[in-house]
Amino acid sequence: MKKVAILQSNYIPWKGYFDIIRQADVFVIYDEVQYTKNDWRNRNMIKTPTGLQWLTIPVSQLSLNQKICETSVSKSNWNVKHWNALAGNYARATYFRHYEQEMKTLYMSIDSENLSEINRKFIQKINSILEITTEIVDSRMLDLEGDKNERLIDAVQKLNGTHYISGPAAKSYLDLTKFEKASIEVEWMDYSGYPEYSQLYESFNHNVTVLDLLFNEGPNAKNFLKKQ
Repeated sequence: MKKVAILQSNYIPWKGYFDIIRQADVFVIYDEVQYTKNDWRNRNMIKTPTGLQWLTIPVSQLSLNQKICETSVSKSNWNVKHWNALAGNYARATYFRHYEQEMKTLYMSIDSENLSEINRKFIQKINSILEITTEIVDSRMLDLEGDKNERLIDAVQKLNGTHYISGPAAKSYLDLTKFEKASIEVEWMDYSGYPEYSQLYESFNHNVTVLDLLFNEGPNAKNFLKKQ
């Protein structure tokens, strides 16, 4: 049995994103699709004393058909601003000092202007901290063919997968009969039932960046993911 998950890259994603990575044997970053504005590709939320705040990587969208992997940063110093926002709002978090130097070094070392490359660097670093060892593959290395469903099936087959782990949003377009014909079993990710953790400021929120979980729970953060 070999499980494959396929998602677009997100910027410092929420904990559920890392849950689906952890439950797969291979995780495919599928950035050969259209870049969508006001989505999670280049932004995420943090908690502050006055409520939620977006951290957004400024990017250029030159056409509606532009792919995520073709999207570039449009302004410099975004990384410095984001780090300063994180440091200012999480300095009082129990484990902020535990990760401060590691995360600051990552932010300050970002020299790529490609959104996919930037997202992958953060995903890989957070995987390492959460002790997630899932293999990560760029979909462009697989030369995928076919329509929306067939390309997913093609990816699973080329990786010798037997199971495809999908987020619940795909229920609106996934053609299960095609997966059945290809002898691929579809598993649906369940994002419900997460326990709350120690979080700064009022009004607990599950949907913020996973960095919130790391800064508040430290090495115990992985215990707030779903059990495999």
